[in-house]
Amino acid sequence: MDELFQRLPFILEGSLITISVSLVSAAVAIVLGLITATAKLSRSRLAKGIAGVYTTVIRGVPDLVLMLLIFFGGQLLVNYIALEWFGYEDYIDVNAFIAGTLTIGFIFGAYMGETFRGAILAVPVGLLEAGYAYGMSRQQVFFRILIPQMMRHALPGIGNNWLVLMKTTALVAVIGLNEMVFRAGQAGGSTREPFVYYLVVALLFLLFTTVSIWGLRWAEKRYSVGVRTA
Repeated sequence: MDELFQRLPFILEGSLITISVSLVSAAVAIVLGLITATAKLSRSRLAKGIAGVYTTVIRGVPDLVLMLLIFFGGQLLVNYIALEWFGYEDYIDVNAFIAGTLTIGFIFGAYMGETFRGAILAVPVGLLEAGYAYGMSRQQVFFRILIPQMMRHALPGIGNNWLVLMKTTALVAVIGLNEMVFRAGQAGGSTREPFVYYLVVALLFLLFTTVSIWGLRWAEKRYSVGVRTA
């Protein structure tokens, strides 16, 4: 028990990295999700095709496999470009934090895209037409009317994706990122009590998701102000 309390700050420091990975990945996923949803709803067959392939691949390949493919494939690509284009012969190691956040953001960008697509379709077309009639540009209609209106419909899906995304950050331990799952594995290996340290990690994830649920409920109430419910 004494060893647990001694190593607890070590794991808690790793939890800050876990939260950072979650937030950066969520930001990447939201941006990619908006782009994907816009592409799927556009009139361009090329844009629809690319978005369709993107979401199909993400849904069909396990997250862990994608993590490993993008991490190791990304290193090969970076070193190939550095050698062939710039003549740089030293090996470049891709930062595990950057690789992890980009991979998770890339994965959940597909799911966010479906969430945003459904939310956009739920916004009455008349509101957008009213904005155009008022003299707004497409960008103004998008940011001033469409985004605020669709958020009310998208929040439940965003919340579910966020909770799953946060738990998916545990996968970055396999590429060597020094977050709390990785640190729990180190502590458990040195003390031969892995169950105790992974239990601590499980409780921390439960705490993070509980706080997130409270925040999401507040956001849903905030965006539902003035909306009449049956």
